[in-house]
Amino acid sequence: MKHYSPTDYVNWLEEYKVRQKAGLEARKIVASFSKRFFSEHVPCNGFSDIENLEGPEIFFEDELVCILNMEGRKALTWKYYAKKILYYLRQQKILNNLKAFLQQPDDYESYLEGAVYIDQYCNPLSDISLKDIQAQIDNIVELVCKTLRGMNSRHPSLAFKAGESSMIMEIELQSQVLDAMNYVLYDQLKFKGNRMDYYNALNLYMHQVLIRRTGIPISMSLLYLTIARQLGVPLEPVNFPSHFLLRWCQGAEGATLDIFDYIYIDAFGKGKQLTVKECEYLIGQHVTAALYGVVNVKKVLQRMVGNLLSLGKREGIDQSYQLLRDSLDLYLAMYPDQVQLLLLQARLYFHLGIWPEKSFCLVLKVLDILQHIQTLDPGQHGAVGYLVQHTLEHIERKKEEVGVEVKLRSHEKHRDVCYSIGLIMKHKRYGYNCVIYGWDPTCMMGHEWIRNMNVHSLPHGHHQPFYNVLVEDGSCRYAAQENLEYNVEPQEISHPDVGRYFSEFTGTHYIPNAELEIRYPEDLESVYETVQNIYSAKKEDIE
Repeated sequence: MKHYSPTDYVNWLEEYKVRQKAGLEARKIVASFSKRFFSEHVPCNGFSDIENLEGPEIFFEDELVCILNMEGRKALTWKYYAKKILYYLRQQKILNNLKAFLQQPDDYESYLEGAVYIDQYCNPLSDISLKDIQAQIDNIVELVCKTLRGMNSRHPSLAFKAGESSMIMEIELQSQVLDAMNYVLYDQLKFKGNRMDYYNALNLYMHQVLIRRTGIPISMSLLYLTIARQLGVPLEPVNFPSHFLLRWCQGAEGATLDIFDYIYIDAFGKGKQLTVKECEYLIGQHVTAALYGVVNVKKVLQRMVGNLLSLGKREGIDQSYQLLRDSLDLYLAMYPDQVQLLLLQARLYFHLGIWPEKSFCLVLKVLDILQHIQTLDPGQHGAVGYLVQHTLEHIERKKEEVGVEVKLRSHEKHRDVCYSIGLIMKHKRYGYNCVIYGWDPTCMMGHEWIRNMNVHSLPHGHHQPFYNVLVEDGSCRYAAQENLEYNVEPQEISHPDVGRYFSEFTGTHYIPNAELEIRYPEDLESVYETVQNIYSAKKEDIE
């Protein structure tokens, strides 16, 4: 009902008809995605059908949410593609809102609003809104006011109303506010800098900072700044190297000020107030006066996204590089002509595009980016030329690709394959749980991979079946048959790509979806036989 005004007349029968039509269209598109994109990531033009839909987008999104909320172990493929579509729709909307936000004049200082857009873009399936986050901050402000009332019942901040932008001019009164804030945030609510898990993206998302009550210097500073300004203390953000800070002016209004006329606040360090020398001691180096200056909203967001970009580059398990892709999108929305980031984006698309199952459209996207880079900076000719050459080679390889390869277990060359797709396995050496989604009669990787993975040290070497497996930690691996064994206590594998290959989890194994079954038509019968044998043997052991 949040999408309807209580004062407006609504023809509910017509609304219902429109909703039903949107729902049918949504299901039709979701059902088509597996067949269209099973062998590739959903390409850049894969969502064109959705963008051209008629009717309210909210109804289409509502149907996607309904699909995601279907019974837990069924319709996994539908859920997989519904999630991708919903992710795309919401990100496009958020990115448009962010671009409009960035067009505001430089004196528009809604730091929290900008931070929430970043949070929403990286977590489009979560229910995050500026209104809800502001409400949580307002609750903290109420607690601060309660403490402040005990310190000074006539303090002017107590008379401020929500949404007012009044400022207190007396330093002593400002100091009382900061003392009350420090008590509430760090002593009462137990907020603290996350020193134990500093390089975690959750530390940069404002809704997570409020839930987990921890963050890194920039996110803790934005929370601190927002609360202080609501209570009339005009703190300002300082883009200090290695450790984001806030500054608090101690000089007279209108006077010529330098960096020594400010106290610097470390929100990460429980609101500790620092001198210039103590700031330098904090990071272990001398810095120029310019680095103590105040920065605008765009610079603050640039630093937040830069932190996410660094974390995205560090990702080892997430083979979709989702955080890196999201942070690149955000950075280029703010600075669309950053040559090095455009080059990184081209390399990323190229990396995603060179795998045989990835999208041809990504290759064309790479060429568009490379052409733009060449226009901006002709000095990048070498790197651009290298990527163009390999991208064009990839296009030629795509032209030569044959149709779907069907693997029959009954074929003579597959006689040594013991396990089937859908079985829940355990790695004998590393102990991880996984599900098989593909197999080869022998190792199909190149000589370099075989050497790096020390495959020759295995008793059967590379002349044995190898299995593509989805691992519970979110990774995809290629495991030798002799290293795998049945998991006699099977459990669901929480891997983001499970729905790409399987339609249902039965409690003992996964059932392949139609596209995977086409490729392994005899495996499903083998799975049933294997599971039956495992549990018959288990029953005998119990008896």
